[in-house]
Amino acid sequence: MEEIILYEEKKIVRHSPVELIEHWLLALSGLILLFSGFGELPMYKRYMVTQIPGLNWAGDFIVNLKIHYISAIFFLSVIVFHFVYHGWLGHRGLLPKKGDLKNSVVTILSFLGFGEEPKADKYLPEQRLAYVYLGAVGLILVITGVIKVLKNLPNVYLPPGFITATTLIHTFATIFFLLGVLAHLAALVLKVNRPMVKPIFTGKMDLAYVQRRHPLWYERLAPTSFQVGSQEPVPKVQTSQAREEDAREQKEPGGKAENATGEIVGRKESSIMTTLKVKEMTCQHCVMAVKKALGYLDGVQNIEVDLAKGEVRFENPKGISADKIREAIENAGYQVD
Repeated sequence: MEEIILYEEKKIVRHSPVELIEHWLLALSGLILLFSGFGELPMYKRYMVTQIPGLNWAGDFIVNLKIHYISAIFFLSVIVFHFVYHGWLGHRGLLPKKGDLKNSVVTILSFLGFGEEPKADKYLPEQRLAYVYLGAVGLILVITGVIKVLKNLPNVYLPPGFITATTLIHTFATIFFLLGVLAHLAALVLKVNRPMVKPIFTGKMDLAYVQRRHPLWYERLAPTSFQVGSQEPVPKVQTSQAREEDAREQKEPGGKAENATGEIVGRKESSIMTTLKVKEMTCQHCVMAVKKALGYLDGVQNIEVDLAKGEVRFENPKGISADKIREAIENAGYQVD
């Protein structure tokens, strides 16, 4: 399925059905590999996992070994399919780019209220780094796993030292793979990342979230995306920064602007501030998230956020509807009281 903006649903198609299937097959087979692998050590009898109803089989080495082999076949098959399929189609979005490490640090600092998160494309820089990390660890697991299987075949001799080293590498790679999976799941717990959970199941991401956090991706899609029933391309959303730059170009220090003939004319600015109570704002990142969300509404300006009072104040000279303002804030992950 092609990436496209669904304006009626206010969504963007992020993953095709094929991508969803391969993601879940890889995730499930990987989790089963981890579970059965630790079952071979053995661990589950020692820590009484076998006492849990329905898991009495978890202490059986042979059962775990067979499950491990079957899940390994699925895991390896999905990996091969992934590289062949996406390589053939020329998908390069998850490959690391120059500056990803630096931008990942900047992004993490922005969560703590230091600085602003850099503009992202379809994938965040930390997602690309995680992809490389899990891919490298997964490759080590596959290679060492194949060697561990070969040593059990008749007429195959491998030096004992080599087998021991391979087993240790496989075990440590398993631990690093588990840590990577846990970090991946932990990242989705963060409020700013929660809108990424639903697309894992539906393949569609909220349009407002994409505009706020993945503006480079949105800008690539917007010029070629069409509204249902319309033959005209939908214009790009003008960011608050762009509007401020336009205003500075047109506005004189005295609060006046030039008309088409060069004459200075008065600008009518609304000085009436609208105040809203917004729940769940806890840090400077929340402040920036709310400001960004409202900044995408053409007409909302002079946005102020009082974190202590849980209030957002802004001017609305163009009369943007309250429903649109509420929707923008709630799509950012916060509740309007």
